[in-house]
Amino acid sequence: MPRVKRGFKARRRRNKVLKLAKGYRGARSKLFRSATEAVDRALNYAYRDRKVKKRDFRALWIARINAAARDNGLSYSRLIHGMKQAGIGLDRKVMADLAVSDPSGFSAVVDRARATLQ
Repeated sequence: MPRVKRGFKARRRRNKVLKLAKGYRGARSKLFRSATEAVDRALNYAYRDRKVKKRDFRALWIARINAAARDNGLSYSRLIHGMKQAGIGLDRKVMADLAVSDPSGFSAVVDRARATLQ
């Protein structure tokens, strides 16, 4: 009885994995078993880090806003509270961009927020 060689479906599946492993060092880009482990791990990291990226950027924006707010004599939490009370609907991404690229515009927002706190 001849051995079962799986046919073209298995080759197609292996080639798909090896294509994803292109650029990996050594056996990880050449040998199917090593490549499978490396690709599975890489895909897991990619999935996880798409979520983590959102957290990291939010933390960066908050740090930038806090630094710029303190330059204007207000803490981050009091600034956000004042903005909510004043009805200023700018999100943290836009505020961080303002803090970096347009400090005078950021100061104007801080002044509006400060006015509602008193």
